[in-house]
Amino acid sequence: MHSQIQLILDFMVEIEKLKDVHRKTRPVGLKRYENSAEHSWHVCLSALMLKDFAAEPVNIDRVIRMLLIHDLGEIDAGDTIIYASETPENKLAEENGVKRILSLLPESVAEGYLELWREFEDGATADAQFAKAIDRVPPLLHNLHDDGHSWRNHDVTKEMVLNVNRRVGKGIPALWQVLEGKLDQAEADGLLRSEKDSRSA
Repeated sequence: MHSQIQLILDFMVEIEKLKDVHRKTRPVGLKRYENSAEHSWHVCLSALMLKDFAAEPVNIDRVIRMLLIHDLGEIDAGDTIIYASETPENKLAEENGVKRILSLLPESVAEGYLELWREFEDGATADAQFAKAIDRVPPLLHNLHDDGHSWRNHDVTKEMVLNVNRRVGKGIPALWQVLEGKLDQAEADGLLRSEKDSRSA
């Protein structure tokens, strides 16, 4: 028993590093960048608040566990903006990081969480689709409340935002309808440029 507790303590110390992985958006009202541990807390609480709007019934306990571990691989791989992160190389780096970190835990525990991480990445189940939808919301809110700061810094267009974030509609259709309206307004307000505007410039 003591040896298993020590393994868990070692894991707890290692995941502290997630607090020093900085993301590409700034928390609302702040001029510093969010860290990945803050993001994990934010999406978990958001999932609790939005669970009744899921496209299909979800097991919120499983969803929260997914959201708590889904970014652990960033301890090794770092954070890459979503519009450039979904490459085979980046996915492999994140998976290897998750495997290494979970290997600190007792094997029986690690295996279950690795399967949960893979379920999130595959995005095929109702729980995973809802979790992936929730994961996309804070960066949108950060940009909408920060004059499009990250969108501008990384030359992100409205088309890119729509392409990456349509998954929100798969997990939470009503939420996506609300967010689409906000993105249209962001474009009208000049916070988010369109590719057609760039071509005509």
